[in-house]
Amino acid sequence: MVQNAAVLHDDLAYLSATELRRRFEARELSPVELLDALIDRIEALEPALNAVCDRRYAEARTEAEHAAERYLGHHGGPRPLEGLPVVAKEEHPMVGRSWTQGSFTERDTVAEIDHPIIERIQAAGGVIHARVTTPEFCCAAFCHTEMWGVTRNPWNTEYTPGGSSGGTGAALAAGYAPLGTGSDIGGSIRIPSSLSGVVGFKPPFGRVPALPPYNLDQFCHDGPMARSVADLAMLENVIAGPHRRDVVSLRNPPILPATYDGVAGAKVALCLQLGDWPLDPSVDANTRRVGASLAAAGAQVDEVTLPWTRDLIWTAAQAHFAAIMGAGISAVAAEHGSLLNDYTRAFAASMVSDISFYEGMELEGHLYEPLGELFDTYDVVVCPTMATDGFVAGQPYVDGPFLVGGVDVGHHILMCMTLPFNLFSRCPVVAVPSGLAANGVPTGVQVVGRTYDDVTAFRVAAAVEATGVGFHDPSWRPPI
Repeated sequence: MVQNAAVLHDDLAYLSATELRRRFEARELSPVELLDALIDRIEALEPALNAVCDRRYAEARTEAEHAAERYLGHHGGPRPLEGLPVVAKEEHPMVGRSWTQGSFTERDTVAEIDHPIIERIQAAGGVIHARVTTPEFCCAAFCHTEMWGVTRNPWNTEYTPGGSSGGTGAALAAGYAPLGTGSDIGGSIRIPSSLSGVVGFKPPFGRVPALPPYNLDQFCHDGPMARSVADLAMLENVIAGPHRRDVVSLRNPPILPATYDGVAGAKVALCLQLGDWPLDPSVDANTRRVGASLAAAGAQVDEVTLPWTRDLIWTAAQAHFAAIMGAGISAVAAEHGSLLNDYTRAFAASMVSDISFYEGMELEGHLYEPLGELFDTYDVVVCPTMATDGFVAGQPYVDGPFLVGGVDVGHHILMCMTLPFNLFSRCPVVAVPSGLAANGVPTGVQVVGRTYDDVTAFRVAAAVEATGVGFHDPSWRPPI
């Protein structure tokens, strides 16, 4: 329970970035006033949630004061994110600050460069007041480390907010900030978006710049998280585009609108199981509700199937991970294994493959073909984000069984339904809430667009949001 409820400032904490920007411009609210209220809220809730690993309050106050002056017409006027508080995933380095990635093996590491998206957020006037937790080396779908402890879900503190961008998910849901950063190599933006009841975007590969060497890994994506689709677009428009540090970063990103005219005439493929994934009953029901709401809004919604199996998806993914992320963490484990979390050691041990990297690429191509055929007919595919109703906070999920609907799926990451769209990395994916499970943890759907068609994915995601649940509804609040 929160001991100091008087400083929660609910009236400010859940305002959208779009509304905050309007109030700043109208001089109805000061960026300094907002920041102080959110800092009070963080300090009141952190004993229960533990999402913040680095407080940047003094620097943020200076930046908020500067933002206030810009709204008065000084220093060239307000920039796109002027004065808006942002929580940043600790994985994203900031010059002069810790860059531990939740690992005792990096406890003394201080960043010497800014991540491109950090650089762009600050250049656009965003105020990063807190940096937030992840699992060690971002290698899990939950969020705890021996270094930082257990991060808990504001909707039900017995559960995790998800991972690896779990600190961002928890912070957004708890009202710490309207905007946050995430990264996604197997679902790490979409999983916490679903379990925390917020929205997130896995951009298509190359859309948002990253840092070497993972900018060259097509499974890996950095992207925005927020509490509304409009705010998600606001942040994505700032961070997308080419960058000097990233050779694969794409030029001429699309400008995502803040509003859309609905989905009348859109063609939506509703795919419940992505082949043979079992589903928690609440996930099934809430996904069907999304499909029905889109149909009621004028979209053509057809239920479809895909000839995938979890085993084939996992085989293709392991071939990739064994060669890149698994190899990197295995090298750390070989030198510092005793310092690593149990789930990190298990990750390194499990990322082995019976097929070669080349054979894995062949399999990826084979698996994409039926999805590509769907895109010949449909504008988007809508499917669940998670198969399960959540992960228990603090559990390492090292030993099975890993049960979903009574079925052992073999690995905790396969309790999520995000991994296929890292294999098919050029597809933009927007994660949007779909409802609540019986345990009070949110569920969500993925709106998967055709390759590099970000705008259509956002258009349909905005319709899912408008016809369903989310922070636009004052009743959609975690019971903290």
